[in-house]
Amino acid sequence: MATTEDDVPMQNPPEIPASSNEPKYGGFTRFEIELEFVQSLANPMYLNHLASQKYLQNPQFVAYLAYLQYWTRPPYLKYLSFPGPTLRNLELLQQERFRQDILSPDLVGRLMEEGMRAAVDWHKEA
Repeated sequence: MATTEDDVPMQNPPEIPASSNEPKYGGFTRFEIELEFVQSLANPMYLNHLASQKYLQNPQFVAYLAYLQYWTRPPYLKYLSFPGPTLRNLELLQQERFRQDILSPDLVGRLMEEGMRAAVDWHKEA
């Protein structure tokens, strides 16, 4: 088990594929729970909610966001439905300034516009 600089214990990333004898939490494996959570980070409104609830000020939660960086590498990367915005926001969340600024409705709106523009451009190219 790894530790962060604040001595917050962090587990190693879950194994892929999740084994059938892996413990379940509410009927889901740790892999499934972490996948759903990391993908939710693609939503700027959700980031704003996390900030408004002061999660982004909690050192243990910030350490958890750092731990989730394993999603940026294979084999985990291939499981992300929206890797672009998910990984971009995960990277931005590593910065204290961004964790503060995401409270701004202007920043949330700008991120949403960028996401919509990227989706439209991607469909034009496809």
